[in-house]
Amino acid sequence: MEKPDLITVNNPKAPTAEAYRTLRTNIQFSSIDKKVQVVCITSSGPGEGKSTVSSNLAVVTAESGKKTLLIDCDQRKSRLHKIFGLSNTVGLSDLLAGEASFTEAVQKSGIDNLLLLTAGTKPPNPSELLASSKMKNFINSLREKIDFIIIDTPPVLMLTDAQLLAGSTDGYLLVVSSGEADRDAAAKAKELLEKVNAKILGVVLNKLKVSEKGYYGYYQHYYYGVDGEKHKDKSYKKLNKKKLPT
Repeated sequence: MEKPDLITVNNPKAPTAEAYRTLRTNIQFSSIDKKVQVVCITSSGPGEGKSTVSSNLAVVTAESGKKTLLIDCDQRKSRLHKIFGLSNTVGLSDLLAGEASFTEAVQKSGIDNLLLLTAGTKPPNPSELLASSKMKNFINSLREKIDFIIIDTPPVLMLTDAQLLAGSTDGYLLVVSSGEADRDAAAKAKELLEKVNAKILGVVLNKLKVSEKGYYGYYQHYYYGVDGEKHKDKSYKKLNKKKLPT
C-alpha cells in the first residue's frame, strides 16, 4: 500500500526525495566538534509539514545504513503512526509510564534499519512527561544502541514541548512552510528555541512550489545553516539542457 506522505519511498528518484538526502548530508556535517545523533524537528505553527519532513528524513537516513529511530513526541496530535500505517495502541507514553518495555513499544516501520516509536496512549500531562528525568534517561540510553534518532515535536509557538527536550538533543530543525508561514512567527519560534540554548542546525523550507520554464539547468537545493546564510548545494548532476516545448 502506497504511503502518500513518503515521497522517499514512493518516488525515490524525485527531486524532492533527493533534497531529503541532501538534508541528511547537511545534518551529518553540521557539527565538527560534536556528533549529531539526536535531532528534534519542529515548526512555528501547525500544518507546516514537520511530521512529513521527520518521516522522509528518517527513511533516507535508514537507507544510508544507519540504525534509525523515529519518535513521535507530539502527544496531543500524533500522526507518525498514520503515515506508516501502524498501530498507536502502545508507544512512548506507555514506555515512560512503565506500562511497556522498549521492545514492546517500538515497531518495525517496514523499511530496513528504521524503527518507529509512536506517541502511545494520550497522557493527561504530556509536557510533564517530556520534561521528566525518565525521558532524559531514555534518550541517553538510546545513544548506545541507535545510530540516529529523530524526534517529531509539537509546534513551538503552541506548546513548550519542543523546548523541554533541548537538554537531551544535539540540535533542532525548524520546518517553515513556504507561502504559508508567518515571517514573525518563524522568527519568534527561533527565538524561543535559542532561549533554552537549543542548537538550531538549520531551517527546512517546505511546500516550495517550483515552476520551470524554458530550460533545465542545475537542480539547486537551498538550506539555511546555523550561520544564518543561504547556501547553495552543487552536488546535483546537470539534468537536461534542451529547451522544453511550450
